[in-house]
Amino acid sequence: MADPLRGWGCRELLLLFMLLGTLLGAGAGQIRYPVPEELDKGSFVGNIAKDLGLEPRELAERGVRIVSRGKTKLFALNPGSGSLVTADRIDREELCGQSARCLVSFNILVENKMKIYEVEVEIIDINDNFPRFRDEEVKVKVNENAAAGTRLGLPFARDADVGVNSLQSYQLSSNMHFSLEEKSGTDGQKYPELVLERPLDREKVAVHDLLLTALDGGDPVLSATTHIRVMVLDANDNAPLFTQSEYRVSVPENIPVGTRLLTLTATDPDEGINGKLTYSFRNEDDKISETFQLNSNLGEISTVQSLDYEEFRFYVMEVVAQDGGALLASAKVLVTVQDVNDNVPEVILTSLTSSVSEDCLPGTVIALFSLHDGDSGENGEIACSIPRNLPFKLKKSVGNYYHLLTTRSLDREEISDYNITVTVIDHGNPPLSTENHISLKVADINDNPPIFPHTSYSTYIPENNPRGVSIFSVTAHDPDSGNNAQITYSLAKDTFQEMPLSSYVSINSDTGVLYALGSFDYEQVRDLQLWVIASDSGDPPLSSNVSLSIFVLDQNDNAPEILYPTLPTDGSTGVELAPRSAEPGYLVTKVVAVDRDSGQNAWLSYRLLKASETGLFTVGLHTGEVRTARALLDRDALKQNLVVAVQDHGQPPLSATVTLTVAVAHSIPDILADLGSLEPSADPDDSSLTLYLVVAVAAVSCVFLAFVIVLLALRLGRWHRSRLLQASRGGLMGAPASHFVGVDGVQAFLQTYSHEVSLTVDSDSRKSHLIFPQPNYADMLVSQESCEKSEPLLISEKINVNEEELGVVQVGFFFSVGILGAFSSFVSSIIFLPHSKSINYVNSESLFASFRD
Repeated sequence: MADPLRGWGCRELLLLFMLLGTLLGAGAGQIRYPVPEELDKGSFVGNIAKDLGLEPRELAERGVRIVSRGKTKLFALNPGSGSLVTADRIDREELCGQSARCLVSFNILVENKMKIYEVEVEIIDINDNFPRFRDEEVKVKVNENAAAGTRLGLPFARDADVGVNSLQSYQLSSNMHFSLEEKSGTDGQKYPELVLERPLDREKVAVHDLLLTALDGGDPVLSATTHIRVMVLDANDNAPLFTQSEYRVSVPENIPVGTRLLTLTATDPDEGINGKLTYSFRNEDDKISETFQLNSNLGEISTVQSLDYEEFRFYVMEVVAQDGGALLASAKVLVTVQDVNDNVPEVILTSLTSSVSEDCLPGTVIALFSLHDGDSGENGEIACSIPRNLPFKLKKSVGNYYHLLTTRSLDREEISDYNITVTVIDHGNPPLSTENHISLKVADINDNPPIFPHTSYSTYIPENNPRGVSIFSVTAHDPDSGNNAQITYSLAKDTFQEMPLSSYVSINSDTGVLYALGSFDYEQVRDLQLWVIASDSGDPPLSSNVSLSIFVLDQNDNAPEILYPTLPTDGSTGVELAPRSAEPGYLVTKVVAVDRDSGQNAWLSYRLLKASETGLFTVGLHTGEVRTARALLDRDALKQNLVVAVQDHGQPPLSATVTLTVAVAHSIPDILADLGSLEPSADPDDSSLTLYLVVAVAAVSCVFLAFVIVLLALRLGRWHRSRLLQASRGGLMGAPASHFVGVDGVQAFLQTYSHEVSLTVDSDSRKSHLIFPQPNYADMLVSQESCEKSEPLLISEKINVNEEELGVVQVGFFFSVGILGAFSSFVSSIIFLPHSKSINYVNSESLFASFRD
């Protein structure tokens, strides 16, 4: 390791030696100041400038300052006065504790002279601390038989001060049993002791409260106190003692088991185990131990079984109280039992009938019973009764026997069983009573027929119902019971439309549920009237019946039927004629349709579904009238095809369509000329078109032939149809166009449309002319307002048809057939001569002949 002084020069070593000499010279002098503790900050300690031989102003000039090794700066220099003052509050106990002397050392440096002065400040103690006990209250235990002179240690106090200000003595509050002595320890601490002066008696004074005071020697004297509780411990020096030598108690014999009869009280002035007493029976017999119970801790006597005056009238027993030190005392207990009315009257049934027929006679015996009361005297006298609102009475018999009799006939349907309460009460004080219940059932007889809740029933069933569906359920009630109330259901024998009702509906004989044996059709069966019979199983059986009306509800199961124009089998229709001179609103034709349904399901509306030329024709929404929407122009095609749809208002709606062909021309020759001048179709498949036209003509011819056959059949069977018309209620029949025609209650109005037709034949030119005058709107039988109503017109169910009206229909029919035949011949000529530019007027002659026929 290198020598640290080797690098220093001569000059540095000289200065070091001079400084050490100065410090050694300064250490020769020492300054000491005494100062009391707890001075305020800035308090005067000593005149340091004077003691250093300096003027006060020189302290700052010479750089005088305190050099302290402590962490806390306790003193400071006042450069103005040149004095040493306190820099903070000084607590001697904090600095020096219990030391006898408390010195604080520090150094003062005179910087310009490089001198150090040692200063000691002695902190003088003041009496600023009270003596202090650790606990505010101290418990000291001593036995009551302790001898005089016994010493008991006491807690000592501490004082933070020293010298005369520290703890000097103790004082004890005045007490005749105790005195105070002090002992000094090796550490100089004084310890107090409690000395027993006189014997103690815990039974007189169990706790002695003393006050111990610690005093110091300061001025003024400071003190502290603590509470000394001297607990005198017990000694078993006292025997137990009962408050009474004999206890008496009277109790009624009917007290509940477990009732506390009395409490024995014994005292013992000792404490703890010496004063804890236990109670017990002594020399008791078995009856005492079986009847009574003694609580060993509380001295309570209670019953463990009921008392009976008639068995024991009083009980004598001896009770002993013993403490924990085997000292004991005894007392006598006498329990007297008082007689009370504790026997409840009894009802003893000797004979009883559990059920009786509801048609029994008055005076029928129901029960025989007797009464008994274990008491005697007034307590044994008994009165018996039953409720007054029952059809029964009591009749006294021999001794205490009673009969229970009926007073009138019974009705099981009103009350099926009785719960008869027999009340028995004695004349004791207080009176005791008991109730006995006799149950009696009333046997049923078949005296009530089944009863329906209502006099009649009605129900609804939609048509087209599934077979076997449940229609309705009827329920009858029979107030009887058993077989007398077992009901079977059946239908009364009756017919409807010459058919038994059992072929329409059936009924479940057990449940009364009616089932449909088939599917109902509203157009054939509107309602059924039935009689349901309910019969019980009594002997003899009783029955009743009720009316049931079944109404069939209409469903939208029939699509509209188009009456005009008729629909041939080939799907085509006749030709309707319209002059080119027709004004807007011209009536071309009318579509007439009916619906076999009823109500909203038969409310029909018409609409134009398809047209060859849009906007040329309109169809009335409710009337079905086809009218021109504008004037006809020359450029309009000769042939106009219209598709009219008829729809009802059912849910879901059903509809039908019809196709109308309207021929537009000034006259029939014009029609023929226009039809003959039509160019062949631009369709390249001409052979297919020709084939279709041939098939159409053949279909029209077949329809015509069928119409002829049907007409002959109608004429031959006119008398037969007339009879069927009267019997039928929903069939469709022919009627003149000027009358109402109805199908199953839905009426359609057929309007007559008359046109004056003038045929002229020119012999030279061989031309024919068909003239169409303006339509006569006055001939309309139905106004526009009636056509816009929400429901169709209804007609009566009966229609009278005479021969004259039938003839009119036939003429109209032949007129239509003639036109159809002529038009078919005309179409044939076009088919077979598709490229000819001339018209065969022989066909027109045939057409005219058809019109004349």
